[in-house]
Amino acid sequence: MLTHEAARGWLDRWDRQQEGYLPDREERFTALIDAVEALGRPDPLVLDLGCGPGSLSVRLLERLPRASVVSIDADPLLLALGRAAYPQLTFADLDLREPGWAEGLGLERPADAAVSTTALHWIPKSGLPALYKQVHDVLRPGGLLLNGDHLQTEDVTPTLARLERVLHDRETERMFTAGRPEDWRSWWEAVDADPDLAPYRKQRSDDHTGEESLLLSSHALALREAGFAEVGTLWQHGHKRLLCAVKEGSGRTETSVS
Repeated sequence: MLTHEAARGWLDRWDRQQEGYLPDREERFTALIDAVEALGRPDPLVLDLGCGPGSLSVRLLERLPRASVVSIDADPLLLALGRAAYPQLTFADLDLREPGWAEGLGLERPADAAVSTTALHWIPKSGLPALYKQVHDVLRPGGLLLNGDHLQTEDVTPTLARLERVLHDRETERMFTAGRPEDWRSWWEAVDADPDLAPYRKQRSDDHTGEESLLLSSHALALREAGFAEVGTLWQHGHKRLLCAVKEGSGRTETSVS
């Protein structure tokens, strides 16, 4: 049985290793939640896509305690840790790559926002249109898709894209040489060595292989094709961006920017 204390210990380590790659992680979380709050509803319904252990979801509830957050992921280990550490969250074991995942949520009303951080680049480029169409269809008019991720522009601005990666790599190197020895791989190796986590680890397949959708243009095009009225960047630090897409509301004129 995975205890609350054990799960919180693992997730404290998870947050520390994530911050090694994303020193501005909390700043990005804050910007994303600011955008959800700006929708003006004190009790928004929010979908956290590829939520992992619920790091973003729990911060959303801390800021917006009347919100309803549905945290969606397919990794049994991360879901088990999240459920044990954050009993206040509602987790849904669904694969975003599978058709019909949105219907599996059984939502009673359209969502106000769908959010994600450092997850959707694992969806292959070929799968982005279907994913974003399902997101579009479950959002209310004027609802938001907010995706914080590493999104590159090497197809349109190759020199800037290279410089963005250099800045990111230098920043990451400084973080890990300044007292953050556990990286992403080390965290998973430690998980593998813990017998209490073995039942969940055995169920896990390594999904971090194959094609990744790393280009900003791929996501922007798929969002437009899905029917979103506006697409643009709300926040940026190098190639780390908070991409926002707005579902057209009543009386709005469709526009798009990238």
